[in-house]
Amino acid sequence: MSTFEIKGKRIHVDENGYLSNQDDWNEEVALALAASEGIDPLSEEQMDIIRFMREYFLKYKVFPILNNVCRIAHQPKECVTENFINPEKAWKIAGLPKQDGVHFVSLDGKHYFMEPYC
Repeated sequence: MSTFEIKGKRIHVDENGYLSNQDDWNEEVALALAASEGIDPLSEEQMDIIRFMREYFLKYKVFPILNNVCRIAHQPKECVTENFINPEKAWKIAGLPKQDGVHFVSLDGKHYFMEPYC
């Protein structure tokens, strides 16, 4: 487990970079998580995607379909892969939990899809 500090508050992430306590998330935490994923600075378009993914998960408890993320966030069709490369990075930055039994696969290193695994 790793820890970083934001404005005097200790934030914990697991060995894979997922936020340990979802309630610790705010936009300042998102910026720190993004930096730890090599995305610094986090653009407003990226933050829009992060906010949407977080809100969607908190409401429905599932990962949103990537094309829906872009459409609803009023961005180009492949906005997640264009802005984050791997959607799992966006998921981590949104402070959401690791999804057991799911991972992201890419055949070309640019376009990802979610695939279940055992």
